[in-house]
Amino acid sequence: MNAGAALATGDILLFQHADTFLPWNAFELIAAAMSGERFVGGAFDLGILSDRRIFRITERYAACRTRITRVPFGDQSIFIKKSYFRRIGGYGDMAIMEDVELMTRIRKRGDRVSILPAKVMTSPRRWEREGVLYATARNWLLQLLYCLGTPPERLARFYR
Repeated sequence: MNAGAALATGDILLFQHADTFLPWNAFELIAAAMSGERFVGGAFDLGILSDRRIFRITERYAACRTRITRVPFGDQSIFIKKSYFRRIGGYGDMAIMEDVELMTRIRKRGDRVSILPAKVMTSPRRWEREGVLYATARNWLLQLLYCLGTPPERLARFYR
C-alpha cells in the first residue's frame, strides 16, 4: 500500500480491497468530505453483499464501532490526503492490523476522519466459507488481542 501511495499522482489516496465495491457517487462524496481542512481522511460505512440478516447486524455493529472509535477498517475503503499520509509515515510495516494502526495513530494525533454514511459493498465469501459466527468471533478476538498489545505477526497466524 505504501508503494502504491508513493506512485500515486493525486492529492487523495484511496485504499480499496479487491472484493469491495464503492458506491456510485464515491468520488464526489470523498471530494466533498476532503474539501477544506476539517478532515485528513475517512472511510465509508460497511455493507455486505448478502440478503442474510446476520450481515445486517454485522453492518450495524461496524457502523457503531466506527463512529465510537473513529477507527475504520480497510474493508471500509479508507481515503486520506496524500500529503498527510506521507507526513505521518504511511502504513506501518506489519502483517495484519495495519489499517487499525494507521487510524489509531491519526486519532491519537487529534486529527479527524470522516465516516461517510454511504456504504461500500464487500463480499461475504470469507464469512460464509469459515462460518459467520466463527469468523466474527475470531475477528473480535484478534481486535481485542491487538488492543492488548499482541504483536501483529503473531495475530496473522490466526487470520490467514
